[in-house]
Amino acid sequence: MSKIHLLTALLALPIAACAVGPNYARPEAAVPTGFKTAPGWIAATPADHLDRAGWWKLFGDPVLDELAARATQANQSIALADANYRQARAVVREQRAGLFPTISLDASGVRSGSGRGNTITTIGSGSNTGTGTTPGTGTGTGTNPGTGTGTTISTGRSGNSTYRVNIGASWEVDLFGRIRRTVENARATADARLADLYSAQLAVQGELVTNYLSLRATDAQIDLARRTTAGYQRALQIATNRYNAGIVARIDVFQAQSLLATTQSNLEGLTNDRRVLENAIAVLVGEPAGNFIIAPAPRVATVPRVPVDLPSTLLQRRPDIAAGERAVAAANASIGIEQSAFFPTLALSADGGVSAGGIGGLFSSGASLWSVGASLAQTVFDFGARSARVEQARAAYDAAVATYRDTTLTAFADVENQLTAAAVLSRQQALLQTASQAADRSEAIVLNQYLSGQVNYTDVVTAQATALNARVAALQNSLDRQTVAVALIQAIGGGWDDSLLAAMPPLKSGSGPDR
Repeated sequence: MSKIHLLTALLALPIAACAVGPNYARPEAAVPTGFKTAPGWIAATPADHLDRAGWWKLFGDPVLDELAARATQANQSIALADANYRQARAVVREQRAGLFPTISLDASGVRSGSGRGNTITTIGSGSNTGTGTTPGTGTGTGTNPGTGTGTTISTGRSGNSTYRVNIGASWEVDLFGRIRRTVENARATADARLADLYSAQLAVQGELVTNYLSLRATDAQIDLARRTTAGYQRALQIATNRYNAGIVARIDVFQAQSLLATTQSNLEGLTNDRRVLENAIAVLVGEPAGNFIIAPAPRVATVPRVPVDLPSTLLQRRPDIAAGERAVAAANASIGIEQSAFFPTLALSADGGVSAGGIGGLFSSGASLWSVGASLAQTVFDFGARSARVEQARAAYDAAVATYRDTTLTAFADVENQLTAAAVLSRQQALLQTASQAADRSEAIVLNQYLSGQVNYTDVVTAQATALNARVAALQNSLDRQTVAVALIQAIGGGWDDSLLAAMPPLKSGSGPDR
């Protein structure tokens, strides 16, 4: 078998091998066949990848549209969720790299030697003897030592050079699917983090819209309080004039003053409420509260019509359901990861390169070197540690399934509650409008009767208070309907538009999640 065929066969091993652990199947969850408030509602499965569109535009307020766009870009909770998602995606890339060999390259040059080097000089020795005769004195003998020439020896340093270039590869063969299960776990976790990002966006957008609608409702109540204050001031002036004329007792003035002061106090409270809402919106759009101002606009935003027979795919868009389902998938993969510890790990390695005493020698045929190896590792006995980890993974899976099912039940209850509230508030709207109009007419009649002396001022105060309460109740009903609309949009995972409704295929009533 050639080297190419061998390499191809090795690369095909992980593909042909099985992955230990259970394959994922979406867990069953209790799904109602319909909502009590909306008969015929059809069941749904997570599909949070669908476009949510700018659902806040349903309220028809350009200022709100601009604030929602700013919050989506600048809110720190969304930034945190986005960072977590990007981190999870990077983990997927890291784990996926484990399916492929790791290539390394190294080059080195080493100069080595021994000894410091010395100079050695040898000193020679010799003698010089002579005999001479001097007439008249006798004979004498003398010896004169002398030195000869020695030898000088120089010992220098000894050393050598080694140059080396090497390419290596190592690869863990994923025979039993440990790495593939790890990638599966990472992908499911990344999908869950993406769903968390959608949840953060939806939560921030919902909180922003709710606060903004409350601020505009407060503007309307402030405007009503100011107009009411002006009317009460006129009523106080009438009572004062009639008292000064001796027509009525002073108690009428006191009653008028009390009602006026109470209304003025309520106006101060509304002003404070507006500041609090404005500051909360500043935080959501990422602005310092001291630099953030929303100009007053005493108008009530439109209440969008929320269709009762929504296609089931809208309920699928809930990101918390998607996050729960993907957490189950990640936990399922973790079981396979832990079970793979019962099987051996096969690792392959190969190295090739050149080594020589000089740079030029690297290109000679005799400078090459190589090695090929394989290792097989297996834990033989660990006193049940691996079994305990598998048991932990299975328990974590069961916990994730329970959380997913609880989230699904809560989601259906949430939609049911909001649909019920929307229906009740819609019926209350007509009744409150009728009550407000009747109270206004009653106030006008009683005031005219007071001017003609037919009733006392207590009747005027009662009529004025009743009229004010009816107006405030009508405004509150409008805000409640808007708030419920926001909550219902959040409950179904986002907004909708007509083109989205038309494009969605009908689903069979009562269908549940994929098994």
